Amino acid sequence: MAGMYYEDFVVGDVIKHDVTRTVTETDNLLFTTLTMNVQPLHLDAEFSKASIYGRQIVNSVFTLGVVTGVPVQETTLGTTLGNLGFRDIEFPKPVFIGDTLRVETQALDKRESKSRPDTGLVGIEHRGYNQNNELVCVVRRTALMKRRASEPAAAEVASRKTEVNV
Repeated sequence: MAGMYYEDFVVGDVIKHDVTRTVTETDNLLFTTLTMNVQPLHLDAEFSKASIYGRQIVNSVFTLGVVTGVPVQETTLGTTLGNLGFRDIEFPKPVFIGDTLRVETQALDKRESKSRPDTGLVGIEHRGYNQNNELVCVVRRTALMKRRASEPAAAEVASRKTEVNV
């Protein structure tokens, strides 16, 4: 798997993800209607013209999904056991249809799990930017990550298998 294990995260390191995503009107329309969000700022071009933005804005939960989804292949694919929480979600600028988003990920903190010795907790911040390099989304989350199998642990498992087979 391409994901990083607990040990691979270095607090302070920033990963600039190569994958970018241009948001289409179809993305916004489908996501907004599938989630039953009838906010006219997302669905009604005429209503949105009279808003402070002067045009439709993209559903912020879609933006959050893209900003947390783009990093998966390089950070957590196959190595996470789940998100333990999302916090401090901010949208400093709106995303508009046609904007292209890019993402950076930074490891904020980490600690070994007290109850699961084969896992660790990693605090991660994802930052999403539009094509003008404007920050459009910041989210901090805690991920439960797999740890690499250590030599003693692997030897212990092998020893237990031998004992059972005898």
